[in-house]
Amino acid sequence: MHVLEHPLSSYAQKVKMMLREKGLDFTVEIPAGLGNGDKGSTLEQANVRVEVPTLIDGEMRVWDSSIILQYLEDKFPTPAMLPADPAARAKARMIEDVCDTQYEAINWGMGEIRWFRRAEGELAATMMGNATKQSLEIQAWLTQQLGSQPWFGGKSFGWADLCVSPFVNRSAYYKVGLASGSPLLQWLERVRQHPSVAKTFAEFDAAAAGMGEAYKRVTSGALRRQYRDHRLEWMIKSGGMPIIQDGLAKNNIRFNWPTD
Repeated sequence: MHVLEHPLSSYAQKVKMMLREKGLDFTVEIPAGLGNGDKGSTLEQANVRVEVPTLIDGEMRVWDSSIILQYLEDKFPTPAMLPADPAARAKARMIEDVCDTQYEAINWGMGEIRWFRRAEGELAATMMGNATKQSLEIQAWLTQQLGSQPWFGGKSFGWADLCVSPFVNRSAYYKVGLASGSPLLQWLERVRQHPSVAKTFAEFDAAAAGMGEAYKRVTSGALRRQYRDHRLEWMIKSGGMPIIQDGLAKNNIRFNWPTD
């Protein structure tokens, strides 16, 4: 199996963790031109949305991290990552959906400001303040879902833990929320010791260390960031309309297929 990915992508991290949990051999590749939405690229040939992660399994091309996880669970049912109980399975999938949509958008927005310098001064402070409040609200909800259990799925690491970990880890990286001694921070400390997570997080850390001048790729026009669905909603509701207007004027943001 081959994964088109980027180590900073929370979605790609989910896929790599799942592959490692299943004990599957795989290779990874950061596609050339990733972030530009280039037509005719290797990534576009595998994924019409021109986004990572994309799983290549022989002749099969699977995209969208949730669908990739479902594909792997269907094809390699042992060890099972989803619980057997239908209610517990639904809960795991709902937790995944919240993280993939609302939580990812907040983390992505903070990256736009911190890594890509889309906003400075008062605008940056306002937007980061909004992101912090939103993160705390989601972390409180996740804490409720965790309850008194060691793992989101109960007694053992499972689907929901795998899906939550990249997003909570990004909050920790940005130093947003996760009060000392809180149940969610204690869970994160446990999950960081889990082998599939530890290896994936090490890849994230290495990539994050190289982001110091990433903003130059945006200002030069070499990178056109994808403003889609929940990300675009987050930008608008959190005060980022000037960023969107500036990005459109400078052509350094893009939207999703069909037709950008």
